[in-house]
Amino acid sequence: MTKKRKNYSKQFKIDAVKLITEQGYKVTEAARSLGIHDGILRRWKMQLESDESNPFPGNGKMSPEKEELIKLRKENKRLKMEKEILKKAAAFFAKESM
Repeated sequence: MTKKRKNYSKQFKIDAVKLITEQGYKVTEAARSLGIHDGILRRWKMQLESDESNPFPGNGKMSPEKEELIKLRKENKRLKMEKEILKKAAAFFAKESM
């Protein structure tokens, strides 16, 4: 039997992190009182600290920078493949013209 993954709202995550940062609770105390694992709460805290403008973007929603990075990596990979194809074609035609 598979467990259904729990989804927490963005506001819940922010409020949970505020328990640690503003109210002085320890991570383990706050996690226990909220009924979550302390590792999850630590991860939420790191995410909130790393990107305060858009923390916890949600399912499949990436920051514009991350979307651009993925797009550029795909383009870079495609261009490298095209370059290799052109190298092989040039070598083939050079060998054939001899």
